[in-house]
Amino acid sequence: MACCSRDWQEICVSDCLWKSLLKERWPLLCGADKDPNVKDWRGFYVKQHEEQKRQAESVINLVEQRGSLNAVDYLHAIGCLKKMQFGFRDVQMLLLKPKLNVLLNLIGLHYCLNKLHVPAFHITEALWSGKIADRQVCVKWRPTYNFRIRGGDQSRCVYLKDLVKGEDDGEVLTVLERGATYELSRVQVS
Repeated sequence: MACCSRDWQEICVSDCLWKSLLKERWPLLCGADKDPNVKDWRGFYVKQHEEQKRQAESVINLVEQRGSLNAVDYLHAIGCLKKMQFGFRDVQMLLLKPKLNVLLNLIGLHYCLNKLHVPAFHITEALWSGKIADRQVCVKWRPTYNFRIRGGDQSRCVYLKDLVKGEDDGEVLTVLERGATYELSRVQVS
């Protein structure tokens, strides 16, 4: 837009624009507007985005190395996003992409639903705009009471869009949230 006209160019480099974008994407950084050292809001925004991208790569690398995840690694990845204070826009831009492993899409979706409490409508919209709504994940688990019984494993394969709608009655996300607890001896996501 900045190349279209002089007015657009002035708007695109305006501190007001970048300051508001920063506040919308990272509300926890609102105190930065009182910091006298922050003079270039566009530069600060770009620096913050690059930092989030670098941090996301650690989670991406953890997941991309594997074809499936056990519950401990899955919950660790979600914990990393929480620790890094990822917001919905961060997840949308960095994890809800079709070129990434579907497990990363699931981690991003689960984090947005259960940790950020983003309304389902916004997540569904992000899945469709990212062209990942029809991607499918399979979750397998073994209840403890079936520990050594042959055929005791349970599994569900579900589309990402259906997880948001709760069409599986929330069973898959509940199993993933609990992880390998005393009720479940093993949980695997693929």
